[in-house]
Amino acid sequence: MIILWTDGLIFALILSILGLGFALRGKEHLQRPLHTIANNKVGMVSLVVLVFFVLIGLLDSVHFKQQGAGNEIISALDYWATPLRTHSEKTYSAPFATTLYSKEMMTLADGSTVWGYPRLQFGGQHLADDSDKLADILQKTAVGGFKGVVSFMAFMLVYFIVAMRQSSNAPVLHEDAGASTAAFPRQSVGTMKDEERVPFSFQPVPCTLFILITLSYVLIHLSGYYHVLGTDKVGEDVFYQAIKSIRTGLVIGTLTTLIMLPMAIIFGILAGFFRGWVDDVIQYIYTTLNSIPSVLLIAASMLMVQVYMANHEADFTSVVVRSDTRLLFLCLILGITNWTSLCRLLRAETLKLREMEYIQAAYSLGVKQHTILLRHILPNVMHIVLISVVLDFSSLVLAEAVLSYINIGVDPTTNSWGNMINGARLEMAREPIVWWSLSAAFVFMFALVLAANLFADTVQDAFDPRRGAQK
Repeated sequence: MIILWTDGLIFALILSILGLGFALRGKEHLQRPLHTIANNKVGMVSLVVLVFFVLIGLLDSVHFKQQGAGNEIISALDYWATPLRTHSEKTYSAPFATTLYSKEMMTLADGSTVWGYPRLQFGGQHLADDSDKLADILQKTAVGGFKGVVSFMAFMLVYFIVAMRQSSNAPVLHEDAGASTAAFPRQSVGTMKDEERVPFSFQPVPCTLFILITLSYVLIHLSGYYHVLGTDKVGEDVFYQAIKSIRTGLVIGTLTTLIMLPMAIIFGILAGFFRGWVDDVIQYIYTTLNSIPSVLLIAASMLMVQVYMANHEADFTSVVVRSDTRLLFLCLILGITNWTSLCRLLRAETLKLREMEYIQAAYSLGVKQHTILLRHILPNVMHIVLISVVLDFSSLVLAEAVLSYINIGVDPTTNSWGNMINGARLEMAREPIVWWSLSAAFVFMFALVLAANLFADTVQDAFDPRRGAQK
């Protein structure tokens, strides 16, 4: 097994999130916002879609060397999708096509030549006649859908068994006990009992799971016989490229946020709390950084990275290692150039909090400054941090697509939606037009960004203390 830089950071981030969730479980001040998120149907549906994308990204983050073929470094997703990765055609082919997209001069078995559409080497090769294609697609769709339904039912059965065991082992709350009634109001107890009776208290979540699981099985089964989303200029499967691009979008969104958070939190809180020359220095730093066009700064930084790689070719012998290093540096550069907006928000919020009565009381009682920062200031600005993190995720995914489109983003050999869009700009000028590469990148990127934005709105409604007070 080989652990790349981005792989290590991704799994470290996952472990940190799990550890933080375990440490914060049972905290009373988090129960209300978490309960609000759980009761929001749109938020939970978007969370399910995000988790689905994350699972695909994690599967693509487990790398190892494949024996033979030059010990190529591949991921678990590459190994699972070996037919899609290796079954390349000569050039463009449309979705579910059995022939190439453009006519060529073909040599027949009798030696004669004819001008027509050559047959694909892998797509639809099991068909004896193209007239049977529609019936074959419907049949394989039904088979894949049946597998998806069976898998969904098995998942739901396991879930209901686990939920029933947990509900049977949970302590029973009685309303006639005075202390229990004070701690758990009548409405809360009724709500908890309803949730214990019905593991899925609202239908959109299981419906979303059903659609995702069934659609996945259908596409997986069909992709073994057809190029579901066609092929690109060099004959590579577009569906495989779109799936591989999920990891790139997730890495850009998560690791960049992880890099910018420490600088934004530390500088923002210090500037608002101490004011004076500390505030002046920090404001000078992020004002100067904002005065430089971010695109030019990113382009200059990526050029320096390319020059370094060119001068140290011995350290980047593998294409995978080279592209991973460039992806990591892109996350670093985006993190350095995107922390200023959150820093300003935290500075403004800290300026307000330091004038609150409980902060002044802590000063009067002789509480040390670092204790005030850690126990009173930091917890009360975390809702802004959480909201900003979720909101910035989708903007960073879009930023990668824009940067790759102008050739200053990820390595050209890296599968990303930006590289797919960049390659599709010339295809749009063909006659007939090649539309499926751009459409595939747009659909996948739109699904991820839309789910992130909808979940961000839910988190903002749940963790914003002003909205909670209004409710």
